[in-house]
Amino acid sequence: MEKRTGIFEGNDPFALARDWMSAAEAGEMNDPNAMALSTVDSHGMPNARIVLLKSIEDEGFVFYTNYESKKAQEAFEAGSAAFVIHWKSLRRQIRCRGFVEREDGPLADEYFMSRSPLSRIGAVASLQSQPLESRQVLMDRVEDVRAEQGASVTRPSFWGGIRITPVEMEFWADGEARLHDRFRWTRPTPKAAWVVQRLYP
Repeated sequence: MEKRTGIFEGNDPFALARDWMSAAEAGEMNDPNAMALSTVDSHGMPNARIVLLKSIEDEGFVFYTNYESKKAQEAFEAGSAAFVIHWKSLRRQIRCRGFVEREDGPLADEYFMSRSPLSRIGAVASLQSQPLESRQVLMDRVEDVRAEQGASVTRPSFWGGIRITPVEMEFWADGEARLHDRFRWTRPTPKAAWVVQRLYP
């Protein structure tokens, strides 16, 4: 196996992902942590949407959402999900597939309380992914939560984090004449050792 150098150097894909995220944060104009999350429903029909990645841990990636949303329901029912982060400014991307689990403990509480009061109120008021008769109905719900809990609103039980623990990750960088560099990291289980392969572009 060839020695990986430059932006691909290292034996820890999570450290590598953090390095790439740091580079993106320095140059990407908007939402460098935006990722396209993919799930499938009970019929195998795929879904994709943009969510914000909030932390890259030593063994996983965490984002936050309403557990009653379609994305959460589909992820938990399947037990797995995938995402891709593409940074146009860096001309790089990371793809990931793995298993999902809830993060609904102190880390979720801490992140929820770091949000602005209005964002926390909105998270409680929104019946995410459910049909909405009008925007006024939503704003009425926001005002009801504000009147009941004010700025002290805390994380509800139906809202929290989802951790994706990958068994496959791919690091991609744009190359001249579309001769891109791609390295795929795979492991059969989350506890197994990684195997790294260069892929044809």
